[in-house]
Amino acid sequence: MNVAIYGAGAMGTVLGAYITKAGYDIDLINRNKEHVNALKKSGAKIIGKIEFLQPVKALLPEEMTKKYDIIFLMTKQKYNKEVVEFLIPYLSSKGVICTMQNGLPEISVAEVIGKDRTIGCTMSWGATLHGKGISELTSEATRETMTFSIGKYGNNDDTLFNYIIELLNTMGNVKVEENFIGARWAKLLVNAAFSGLSVVTGANFGKISKNRKSRLLALKAIKECIDVAEAANIIIEPLQGKDVVKLMNYTNIFKKQLSLFILPIAMKKHRLIRSSMLRDLEKGRKTEIDSINGIVCEYGQKYNVETPINDTIVAIVQHIENKEIEPNWNNIMLF
Repeated sequence: MNVAIYGAGAMGTVLGAYITKAGYDIDLINRNKEHVNALKKSGAKIIGKIEFLQPVKALLPEEMTKKYDIIFLMTKQKYNKEVVEFLIPYLSSKGVICTMQNGLPEISVAEVIGKDRTIGCTMSWGATLHGKGISELTSEATRETMTFSIGKYGNNDDTLFNYIIELLNTMGNVKVEENFIGARWAKLLVNAAFSGLSVVTGANFGKISKNRKSRLLALKAIKECIDVAEAANIIIEPLQGKDVVKLMNYTNIFKKQLSLFILPIAMKKHRLIRSSMLRDLEKGRKTEIDSINGIVCEYGQKYNVETPINDTIVAIVQHIENKEIEPNWNNIMLF
């Protein structure tokens, strides 16, 4: 089959390298000419928790000529309408887009190509792009850590769906979710807490979970996600085999202290991750905070659940985007 990763940045470069290393054919597509040229010339250099150099097929969007059966979408979801409309001519007649973005991106993808050609996937690992063909895997390089949750969004073609699972399985464990929206919320609550606070503070996930004050903010952000999901009758699925709701849904001071104790242990394998939104800011781009913490706030308003921590994260990040303040540990005092 013809397969591509569109938006092969930090995580897409790592995933594409793993899939290619396993003997499959996949195109890595990115707008960054310097990165693509390095991938063409020297291959994908993966560093960090694992190190290897893998020749890959890389190209710029304007070099696309194929009709793809599967496109893994790994761009920022705030541009989904324009991006998916651009990709339509490069999809085969039954081709699907598997969105691997944060938040709840299936909605915007399906609005363009329909539910039957939309597949959703979450990734529970992280990477940092260094550019010039180099990407750093910042999560532990084990199958138990590098996990995927995948789910059908409509009446998806079984052959394509199963081939996606086969490809992803070259890198980590893949779980098929019957309740995919619940899997999305499991990933969303982690992103809302740690990616959002990473932008606020400029710190990695490890520092946020280690410091008591930021750890408490992260826990409260998670609790708000759980409360909103419950009000919306969304059942949050386990994440990497752990029942996040059971572990983090505190109802008394004792359970709250236990959740605070567990949080840094749960994040240990992902402690080196920094939010990709920080890289957006470094490049002068707007973040996708509205698609992460903003979604929690939006659902909170809809279902009459207060979300003060997520509201504040969104507000601070918007101030950072407007260059009124910078990502800084002292921003913790703004809560």
